[in-house]
Amino acid sequence: MNVQKLASFTYQGDGGNPAGVMIGEELPDPAVMQDIAAEVGFSETAFAAPKGDGFRVRYFAPLAEVPFCGHATIALGAALGEAFGEGQYDLVLNDAEISVTAFREDGQPGATLVSPATSSEPLNDGILGDFLSLFGLQRSDLDPEIAHALINGGAQHLLLPLASHGALQQMSYDFDAGARLMKAHGLVTINLIWRETTSRIHSRNAFASHGVYEDPATGAAAAALAGYLRDAGIQSGPFEVLQGAEMGAPSLLRVVPQAGRGAPIDISGTTRALA
Repeated sequence: MNVQKLASFTYQGDGGNPAGVMIGEELPDPAVMQDIAAEVGFSETAFAAPKGDGFRVRYFAPLAEVPFCGHATIALGAALGEAFGEGQYDLVLNDAEISVTAFREDGQPGATLVSPATSSEPLNDGILGDFLSLFGLQRSDLDPEIAHALINGGAQHLLLPLASHGALQQMSYDFDAGARLMKAHGLVTINLIWRETTSRIHSRNAFASHGVYEDPATGAAAAALAGYLRDAGIQSGPFEVLQGAEMGAPSLLRVVPQAGRGAPIDISGTTRALA
């Protein structure tokens, strides 16, 4: 099998988050998939093989398997569309069944994924202090209108809403300390956000738990965020997430929450091939 390399959630034809995609007749052994993901070196590589009328899919980061990855699903959807045509493809993950729909937009391949079910829970106030210290933040840096929380849209994330764009732009942390803290609490990423308007949210995602300092576009975190905002009564309408600008990889995620508490989220984006 050959590894396709695509950037997902591109912004005006540029940027996006690189992902590996491997589509074959059957999935390799997990140890082989882990070695391939480490060699590719992107935050995730998606592996897919036919199963029934859809595809069995697994995702591997450089250091470990993850249960769900949004940007790799968008890359996979675009790759399936180029190989087999536009339309919907059903995907069987380790812990969920979802779908991705391939399309073309202004000549660019893209896809819309339907996330797993979403959920959230409060973060223990004492634990919050550890994460604020990790980023050198104070409680006064947090957005008073959106509570911090543990959020899930197929993978577990910590949401830290910030009160200013400046605080978000200055995000930095010790990689090893971040990895230890995230692993101790079962987090895939820490999602720091600043809400510019109800229709535009800026995001940065720390991903040390799986060997990457920062992710330039995180579909799973966007899905978890949308589910949390909807279920908390903060925002139920569509919005866009801008991410990756500070990394020189501007990315755009279009987010549409489905109706109902815990319901999935539609996440759309375009892709571009990488050399």
